[in-house]
Amino acid sequence: MINEPEQDCIIAVRNLKKVYHSGEVDVHALRGVNLEVARGEFVSVIGPSGSGKTTLFHILGGLAAPTEGDVIVDGQNIRKITDSERTELRQRKVGFVFQKYNLLPTLNALDNILIARHLAHNDEPLSADFNQILELLHITHRLDHKPSALSGGEQQRVAIARALANQPAILLADEPTGNLDTENSNAVLNLLREVNQRNGQTILMITHNPEAAAYGDRTVAMRDGRIVS
Repeated sequence: MINEPEQDCIIAVRNLKKVYHSGEVDVHALRGVNLEVARGEFVSVIGPSGSGKTTLFHILGGLAAPTEGDVIVDGQNIRKITDSERTELRQRKVGFVFQKYNLLPTLNALDNILIARHLAHNDEPLSADFNQILELLHITHRLDHKPSALSGGEQQRVAIARALANQPAILLADEPTGNLDTENSNAVLNLLREVNQRNGQTILMITHNPEAAAYGDRTVAMRDGRIVS
């Protein structure tokens, strides 16, 4: 049984294990991970390829089920909820930002953002607070442009807006600056930091870059499926 997390803890992970079966070979991606994240915290997760970072994110976001252990995300134990509840968790409580922007090429920037709301059956008009986020991301003048007409930095800012479209409690960012140059990387990291401070979103960010990791409140290091510091 998982110990009760502290009251302001939005993520609590206990003895988390994940094993992938590849033919006759078992791949141990996570080997007993323990982690707590406070509500509103910005945590950077670093580690080499194969350390288990992305697997951890997939489980936290409801994209994969753990093999063993408990994962409580905003009051819900992922191991004990149904597939439909896990889908709702992804749509309403967790936003994802990836290294690849994953924008739909046939839609303009605004429709790429709104599709996240459509999938969550959220037909409410954009709030004044969200319009402020669009202004913060400096994309209000680019909303009618398709991805092919946007720079890499602009596409990533649209991807961030899409991740925030349903005002999720948690934002998971997997190498969000991996495809960007230094100037755009710093701009995106500053934006994530400002979103965290202004709106109180909890952010977990995977990065290989120690300078990028420094934007977080603290850094968690992973290696060989374990948290090592």
